[in-house]
Amino acid sequence: MKIDSTLDIKGEVCPYTFVRSKLAIEEMEPGQVLEIITDHQPATQNVPRSFENEGHKVLEIAKINDREWRMVVQKKS
Repeated sequence: MKIDSTLDIKGEVCPYTFVRSKLAIEEMEPGQVLEIITDHQPATQNVPRSFENEGHKVLEIAKINDREWRMVVQKKS
């Protein structure tokens, strides 16, 4: 999977995790893929759900280590 952009939002808390993620994906072209790195575990539930509600495709949610999570989202076409 080709990652077009990475957003590191470690240290941010909800709802800012989604706000920053949404601003990043809005600047991307349809079909491009955004990787989001967070250390706020509730974001791995809230952010993907919000993206899906907007029509984007969540490709992956994975724990990187004890403190970090990775979400991969494809911008809707």
